[in-house]
Amino acid sequence: MTQETPKRRRTGALPIRVGISTCLLGEEVRWDGGHKRSRYITDILGAYFEFVPVCPELEVGMGVPREPVHLEGDAEAPRMVGNRSSEDWTDRMNRYSARRVKQLARMRLSGYILKKDSPSCGMERVKITNDAGMPMKQGRGLFALQLLRAFPMLPVEEEGRLNDARLRENFIVRVFAYHRLQSLFHGRWSRGQVVAFHATHKLLLMAHSPRHYRELGRLVAAIKDRPPDSFREEYLRIFMEALAVKTTTRKNVNVLQHLLGYLKRDLDARQKQSILQVIQDYRRELVPLIVPVTLLRHYLELHGVEYARDQVYLNPHPKELMLLNHV
Repeated sequence: MTQETPKRRRTGALPIRVGISTCLLGEEVRWDGGHKRSRYITDILGAYFEFVPVCPELEVGMGVPREPVHLEGDAEAPRMVGNRSSEDWTDRMNRYSARRVKQLARMRLSGYILKKDSPSCGMERVKITNDAGMPMKQGRGLFALQLLRAFPMLPVEEEGRLNDARLRENFIVRVFAYHRLQSLFHGRWSRGQVVAFHATHKLLLMAHSPRHYRELGRLVAAIKDRPPDSFREEYLRIFMEALAVKTTTRKNVNVLQHLLGYLKRDLDARQKQSILQVIQDYRRELVPLIVPVTLLRHYLELHGVEYARDQVYLNPHPKELMLLNHV
């Protein structure tokens, strides 16, 4: 089942499908019959993503309302048991999770948003009671464990972490980028398409991980020497590993100065100094990243610098999300 939204945006022919813990959409599926609706997710991200809701505890047969459960034992192989009855749900949840993950694989997800602290959906720091009876925040939900193992390249985040501006921007950058990669490699694709795709993502990759950017450059340069399936998997892996590395002010400044270099023959001394001052203000955290990006984008479009103007770094996600206003 997918949730359709009237404002949903598409990139190419494929919808941007994002898996999500059902309670975050406002559905009353939690143990107490309540929900944990996130208005940012439903009202803002819902305009761009087609959500695929999943509630492991409901779908495994626990019902609503239900006895709450918790994790016990080893963090790598935890048990899920009822809080009062100590009923063991581990095997049923693991079998369900394996089956559900296979179903999700056929839906071509571009991302996933999990409910934090959940014994089924929590991505990290879920409370688990060790064999000595001590509670520790070292666990992962049983469903989340299988999801993360099955889709190591998939952008996955918890709704609580989306309150952090940098984590939110990084997650959404990865979702849109992963979707573009899926569209690129969907069906027949050519070496020329890959080279063009890589060229437009050059500065985005540099802003995240120069090391991965160089590695991808070598891979693309040798594209003729690799079998198509092997090349695709390696390119996807390195690309998504690169974007998982957080940007920093220093790396962004380097990319901004790189963009300015494309304009060195088109700007007079006063204009160059004005841009350099804005970049310096960003370095000192006096203005957000959107300010120098917008200024550079204006001059690149004004002077028709196509290669730099078409860089995804300048438009990594819809401007209406205003993500660069906060980093």
